[in-house]
Amino acid sequence: MQIRTEFPYGTTCEDVTIPLADGTHLYARIWRPVTQEPVPALLEYLPYRLSDWTAPRDWQRHPWYAGHGYASVRVDVRGHGNSEGLPGDEYDAQELSDGVEVVNWLAEQPWCTGKVGMFGISWGGFNSLQIAALAPEPLKAIVTVCSADDRYDNDVHYMGGSVLAVDMHAWAATMLAFVCRPPDPAQVGDVWKDMWLKRLDAVDPFIHTWLDHQTRDDYWKHGSVCEDYSAIDAAVLAVGGWHDPYRDTVLRLVEHLDPSRVRGLIGPWSHQYPDRGLPPGPAIGFLQETLRWWDQHLKGEDTGVMAEPLLRSWISESHPPATTYPSLPGRWVGDTAWPSPLVTPTSYGLQGPPVVVDSPMHTGLDAGRFFPFGNDSDLPPDQRDEDAKSASFDFPVTDAPIEILGRAKVRLRLTMDVPQGQAIARVCDVAPDGSSTLVTRGVLNLSARNGRDRADAWQPGATEEVTFELNGIGHTFPPGHRVRLSVSSAYWPWIWPQAGSAGFVLDPAGSSLELPVRTHTEHPEIRFEAPEQSPPLNVEFPANPDERPERLVVRDVAKGEWKLEVDPRYGGTRIYPDGLEFTEDALETYTINEKDPLSAHTRSDWTIRLRRPDLAWDTEVVTRSEITCDASDFLTSSEVTCKEGGEVVFHRVWERRIPRTAG
Repeated sequence: MQIRTEFPYGTTCEDVTIPLADGTHLYARIWRPVTQEPVPALLEYLPYRLSDWTAPRDWQRHPWYAGHGYASVRVDVRGHGNSEGLPGDEYDAQELSDGVEVVNWLAEQPWCTGKVGMFGISWGGFNSLQIAALAPEPLKAIVTVCSADDRYDNDVHYMGGSVLAVDMHAWAATMLAFVCRPPDPAQVGDVWKDMWLKRLDAVDPFIHTWLDHQTRDDYWKHGSVCEDYSAIDAAVLAVGGWHDPYRDTVLRLVEHLDPSRVRGLIGPWSHQYPDRGLPPGPAIGFLQETLRWWDQHLKGEDTGVMAEPLLRSWISESHPPATTYPSLPGRWVGDTAWPSPLVTPTSYGLQGPPVVVDSPMHTGLDAGRFFPFGNDSDLPPDQRDEDAKSASFDFPVTDAPIEILGRAKVRLRLTMDVPQGQAIARVCDVAPDGSSTLVTRGVLNLSARNGRDRADAWQPGATEEVTFELNGIGHTFPPGHRVRLSVSSAYWPWIWPQAGSAGFVLDPAGSSLELPVRTHTEHPEIRFEAPEQSPPLNVEFPANPDERPERLVVRDVAKGEWKLEVDPRYGGTRIYPDGLEFTEDALETYTINEKDPLSAHTRSDWTIRLRRPDLAWDTEVVTRSEITCDASDFLTSSEVTCKEGGEVVFHRVWERRIPRTAG
């Protein structure tokens, strides 16, 4: 990583509040170039607290953009951080309407040319797309990283119509803790406590709403730009990583948006900006790449970015299974259209007699993290144990490598004796030594086989053919290896098990795997500069001598019970240059009995402490969130305790019983 200290412009930084029409003020930090000429503005807009939680990341990029002639602006969403107002649901109409107001406010400032860009990763990438679909006139371009065009089937809530136990609950619990953090008196003054208590009174756990909508209804269509791609007029640079769950959005955006207004980039990365150097690499000069985008669309300079292929993708070479890779072997390729004329769907028929697939409930413990962040235990380990709990079919790679790019598809002929169930398909790269590396996977809730917007029970004893896509990937299977398709009926804790699930019979005679086989091409002209960033914020990260394992599996052999403990490691303890001490600790626990789908239990515990010794200010947020189930309902329990100076100032418990309509 190169730290850049000299820029074309000197920069200034100030914190301001942005007024909205209803009288609410949003907290913002603005980095500007020192110049008398107006410049375009760039906006990053999200709820994650610019004054502390994202501050280290913000200082890597916003000053860098300012040094290159842009006003780079970071704004906290209403009801979060030091912004006024009450928190709402993720990407709700209020958030997006506020975002449009912020875009227009920026364009009207005397230091702005009237042209605005938006960028962000994850939440900020989501609302960049969603606000672009609302088409405020000043918004001319966006860079959306690790985001989704489909809130139902490509976010943290559902996958193939199935409840995502691993991240629907974990993220709802995380946001419950996050939304309960207080404003900072160093920024907002003595009103901080009144703001905090009003927020706390308005809190309702996200998990209630998300489980209330188990099919793809109007709730999920809101904010899903796939409902109308034509609404997006701004130029879109869509960026993803093969180890991020949102990468399929990039493929859909380059397919459906105007080719003269969109470009796609998919690397080997996890859920991180591609310049941060976190595993897996290689990292790229992402800030330089986005500067080309901004200069092209906000300053009218021909930077050559629109002469790049429509989609630039990393195709990984075969690699042994591991939970982390500093850098993956592979190469960049370019496709001028998507679907690409270089990609041919190639079908591989399954062979053998009908096979019973009735996987034990703990199948999936080696799935890895749903959201890899570059930590040591994020990625799936050797899949041999998972393969053994599945029905597996191998296809030898003989004379030439098989290179794939895009989304594989499976067709499965199934017979099932119960009304509901799930099918999980994984494609693995099996080496001559037998090691099995996960390449891609997909899920289908069998009640969603006729559409994600409905829940159709299976007629017991009936035989049907179902098809579903797997997540996109770029990968090369070398000669001597085998392509393995493994099909299971359980995948805990990614997928919440169906009540009464008894597996199914898979008939290979009516089943196949379709791979997106790409003709081999070389593209040495596709290259990127080395990563660089602006000087980091001087934040201290004290060592934690009692640090627990990132992922720990505990088996009770006698009971047949399996427990997975996950430390998400979002940031730990940090001390900021202004004296703020920020400590967070989180533990996610997933428990199941290998024979009982109704034994599924998730729990998330959070503790966050914000302290300013110079102001005698000391606050703590403690949350607990749990989900269990019976045959007919999900049972959720959430608890929040907030303290100031050791005294409880807020305590609330929520208990809900939510019918299992499709989940």
